Amino acid sequence: MQFLRGGGGGGGGGAMGTMAWEVVKRHFSRKRAVDVRRINPKVPKEEAVAISGRLLQILADHGPLTVGNTWNHAKDASIDGLNSKTHMKILLKWMWGRRIIKLSCTQAGNTKKFLYSPFTAADSEAAAEEPSPPEPQQPKKKQGGNKHGKGQPKKQRAAAA
Repeated sequence: MQFLRGGGGGGGGGAMGTMAWEVVKRHFSRKRAVDVRRINPKVPKEEAVAISGRLLQILADHGPLTVGNTWNHAKDASIDGLNSKTHMKILLKWMWGRRIIKLSCTQAGNTKKFLYSPFTAADSEAAAEEPSPPEPQQPKKKQGGNKHGKGQPKKQRAAAA
């Protein structure tokens, strides 16, 4: 009945299964990249760059700002091409996706404030440093009779060890 289990004589690819699991785990543990191509700034790119420069200047002058405060400063500055608060929010998201500005969250009790601020050199260095890949794990020693320890309740596996 050995042939029905699929284990066979040579170990059955346990190391290969572990390596595949590590690849899958590494893939899903990464932060999803923002697809900035899908964020449409609703204006030609040259105009979007000009508007984003003015918004960046507002954020640099007045420190971290919420969307509402940024809109108030943008109205006072009368930025050409900025149609509405919704349009400004789309442009802020476009700028965030291109790493021109950063978005941070401050929490006080049950309330959260999302603040936009310019992307600094220290932030770009931190973003450039990606975590190193995990060290390969040493194969575990077999404990007990079953190949993978499956099929036994935890208490029985602990008692077998």
